[in-house]
Amino acid sequence: MKTTPEHHERIANMTFSSVFPHYITKIEKKGRTQDELYEVIEWLTGFDKTKVQALIDKKATFKTFFEKATLHPNAQLIKGVICGYRIEEIENPLTQQTRYLDKLVDELAKGKKMSKILREA
Repeated sequence: MKTTPEHHERIANMTFSSVFPHYITKIEKKGRTQDELYEVIEWLTGFDKTKVQALIDKKATFKTFFEKATLHPNAQLIKGVICGYRIEEIENPLTQQTRYLDKLVDELAKGKKMSKILREA
């Protein structure tokens, strides 16, 4: 599926705080913990729990969220399909980074081992 400029704009302006509760619901329904979710977020972005909460409190958009992030050097190893989009084919960096996070949350919810989720080169 090909992304559109409107799709990129919608993701850029979406607040992280509006999506975060859905991440929690998704992983907890499958028996995973919030601490595991924070571990995945920290691996991808460098944000610890305190920084994540500060971004939630500020109602940061995904654009701001990823502008402040220091992406893990192995983030490009995140591949596959999420929400109908093949991650490695997404050309817009912000949309791709957002889908990286979605994919990691999805893998966590699916019960994948943390050592597999947190990719090593």
